[in-house]
Amino acid sequence: MAGSPPDSSHSRHAESPIDFVPQRVVSLVPSLTESLFDLDLGNRLIAITDYCVRPPDGVKSIIQVGGTKNPNIEQIIVLEPDLVLMNNDENRREDAETLRAAGVAVWATHPRSVFDALNVLWDIMDVFDHAVMVPRVREIERAYDYTLAASRTAVPVRVFAPIWRDPWLAFNADTYTHDVLRVCGGANVFAGHDERYPRITLEQVIEAQPEIVLLPDEPYAFTGADINTFRALDIPAAHNSRIVTISGSLLTWHGTRVAYALRDLPPLLAGGNSTT
Repeated sequence: MAGSPPDSSHSRHAESPIDFVPQRVVSLVPSLTESLFDLDLGNRLIAITDYCVRPPDGVKSIIQVGGTKNPNIEQIIVLEPDLVLMNNDENRREDAETLRAAGVAVWATHPRSVFDALNVLWDIMDVFDHAVMVPRVREIERAYDYTLAASRTAVPVRVFAPIWRDPWLAFNADTYTHDVLRVCGGANVFAGHDERYPRITLEQVIEAQPEIVLLPDEPYAFTGADINTFRALDIPAAHNSRIVTISGSLLTWHGTRVAYALRDLPPLLAGGNSTT
């Protein structure tokens, strides 16, 4: 998440980096790997990262080429893909540049909002010239419209969701994760920070007075010890037993995974009161 951006921001209706429909694709983005399968395009994948774990049955037989931050570039080049999918936050600029220098086409996405993420799904349909799953994307769009409308009628709940510890890292308003919370009825307590992923202290968390603390299992796997850390703070979330562990994919995975965030996060933010 803290990697250097490999490309400029994704824009709606951006031209494909290739002038033909890709058949051999390497995905270095776990959420896009899942999205290709959800959009009936999983059979185009010839290689993925070690972190591409969804869907389990779909990815188990696909070649792995290392992590998102340290992929085996030489192996990717040898595979001669038509296209390599990357993401500005998850992958490194230097890897994208090395691939391009070797003549490999790279498509780097960079959604910073749920709206952007939906546009990426439409762009995937365009680039891959495969419209069979248009109803699926329209369904997600309808869920987005409904969820956003509902959140605008309620007072947002103040949320703290760390993405790392030692040091503690939060995120500001210029991130996809912030927008997922906003759309689902949450108010990110560190939205106004100057840095996209600021280092923060527990004293700052106390000052922010979050009403709920969400502890994701990725990119950092928070544990019961972390729950106890926040239970000990003088914050509404601790007083009301609203320190909750969740799947990190709901907060950080764009693509079709946003459908699960739109389903699961609003009721959790509105009334979740159990500590797990």
